[in-house]
Amino acid sequence: MGRIVVAGSINMDVVAIADRHPAIGETVTGREVLYFPGGKGANQAVAAAKLGAATMLIGCTGADAFGRDTRTFLAVQGVDLAHLREVAGVGTGTAIITVANADNTIVVVPGANALVSMADVAAPALRRGDVAVSQFEIPLPAITAFFTQARASGAITILNPAPAMPIDHKLMALVDVLILNESELGLLAGVELHEADPDARFVDAASTLQTDHRPNICVTLGRRGVIALVDGEIHLEAARLVKAIDTTGAGDCFVGAVAARLADGHSLQSAIGYANVAASLCVQRMGAGPSMPTAEEVSAAAG
Repeated sequence: MGRIVVAGSINMDVVAIADRHPAIGETVTGREVLYFPGGKGANQAVAAAKLGAATMLIGCTGADAFGRDTRTFLAVQGVDLAHLREVAGVGTGTAIITVANADNTIVVVPGANALVSMADVAAPALRRGDVAVSQFEIPLPAITAFFTQARASGAITILNPAPAMPIDHKLMALVDVLILNESELGLLAGVELHEADPDARFVDAASTLQTDHRPNICVTLGRRGVIALVDGEIHLEAARLVKAIDTTGAGDCFVGAVAARLADGHSLQSAIGYANVAASLCVQRMGAGPSMPTAEEVSAAAG
């Protein structure tokens, strides 16, 4: 079994619960404020670790209370923190999240995440069979260096381009699996997409992101499930019908679960089905990092 090596962000999520989202310029009364360890990198690492994969996280935190709390949480979840760097004089990344009717809005303040360097990602030695995972909450040069090393060592690369921004040809050529949601796909493909659009519209948009390397692409569509282009074939995975409480960590859970299954030697199609089940459990709980399910829970839900 390969290892999961995640290069990514570590945040403290400050979550405000309200009955509805405020309009621009409006103030609404919230019901409570909660604090959860998060950040896309940390969430994806926790998801993989709780599913039984040997998982390492590369990243930076500040030398502050949020940094200490997130480190403690990650260690308890079984994530290897040997390559997590503490930076003095800089705050730990923070996400300000509003949750209303299971939907969320998020403002991320990068803090120490902006200091993840090419030297940080070069530290751990990757090998064939490992899965290298990253997102867009750390600097792009570090991601490119990380995936360059992964490609040279024969590791599988997974990119979650969130928050969405243009992907240059050099980085895309290093990606084996691209996992993104509807809004990210629309921004990167330069088209306006809607939840009710036919499958073919999502497939066409995803196809525009495929370079000569032709990475496999998974588009997560919430209540609609997943549309994927895998080895040139269209793969559809229907969503599981559950009562969602908080969707904040669903995408990260999906990424971590796909990585865990690929590291265990499963096909991408099989990994997508497994990740779909894992994400359906995640959205039934509050918080991002703490909501990730265990392998036993996913097996029980899958029947």
